[in-house]
Amino acid sequence: MSENINERISDRMKEIERQRQMDRKGFVLFRTVRDFTMATLILAMAFLLLIGEHIPKTRKLVLSVDPLMRYMFGGLCLIYGSFRLYRAIKKDY
Repeated sequence: MSENINERISDRMKEIERQRQMDRKGFVLFRTVRDFTMATLILAMAFLLLIGEHIPKTRKLVLSVDPLMRYMFGGLCLIYGSFRLYRAIKKDY
C-alpha cells in the first residue's frame, strides 16, 4: 500500500517536471522570437536614421530631423538592436 502511494507520488512529480520543461521551452521560444523581431525593427530604425539620407524615398523624412539628434538616436538604436540580437542568439533566459 505504501509503495503504491509512493509510486503514484513519484509519477505525479515526474509529470509536473515534464510540464515545467514544456512550459520553459515555450517561454524560451517566445522570448527568442520576440527578441529577433525587436532586434530587426530597432536595427531597421538605426539603418533608416543613419543611412536614410542616401535613399531617395526617405530623404525628405530623414533630413527634416536635426542631424545631431538623428545620429545620436541612430547610434543608440544600433547599440540596443545589436544587444537584442545578441540576447536572442545566446538564449540566456
